[in-house]
Amino acid sequence: MSNGTKWCRGCARDVPLSGFASDRNRSDGLQPRCRECVAAYSAQHYRRRQAALGKAVKDHVEVSAGHKLCRQCGQVKPHADWHKNASASDGLSTRCKACRAVQGRAGHLKRAYGITESERDEMIAAQGGVCVICQAGPAEHVDHDHQTGKVRGVLCFSCNAALGQFKDRPDVIRRAAAYVEGNLWNPTLVAQGVYRQPS
Repeated sequence: MSNGTKWCRGCARDVPLSGFASDRNRSDGLQPRCRECVAAYSAQHYRRRQAALGKAVKDHVEVSAGHKLCRQCGQVKPHADWHKNASASDGLSTRCKACRAVQGRAGHLKRAYGITESERDEMIAAQGGVCVICQAGPAEHVDHDHQTGKVRGVLCFSCNAALGQFKDRPDVIRRAAAYVEGNLWNPTLVAQGVYRQPS
């Protein structure tokens, strides 16, 4: 150790003292290898251990300032493409906004309807890509029975909203169909305040 530097056993070069971590067990109070060598050795050791366990380890990716790597999609994106996260070391979410949105949709399908995105896509394909009711609009909204929770199909926005307005009541929907077809008559007054609906 001389002139504020120390020889590193790992990379065999003189490194400034600040480049070494402390070690109370050493006479000079510093580790024999510089921080860079220790980090490289730790990374190699970690990779060997993970490989022995049959786990894959992703390669280190250099990221320029103002950018971050999304481990989900593997893309380096500017900080503007990330949500804030005060508890994270860099103040940003662990996934980019696009990946969070995709995962959010997938999570919603699983929580609300108990199906995966691929199962929903299979239903849409089986329907020919269109709403099962009007057979014209794009199939985009998963419809389910509010009593049983069972998924019935994938509807367009308008048909899904219409079922909601009819409160999923088949008797009301049948009367609406009869009304549109011109087959619904006015109720008959049988007593004061008592009406008989046409059968």
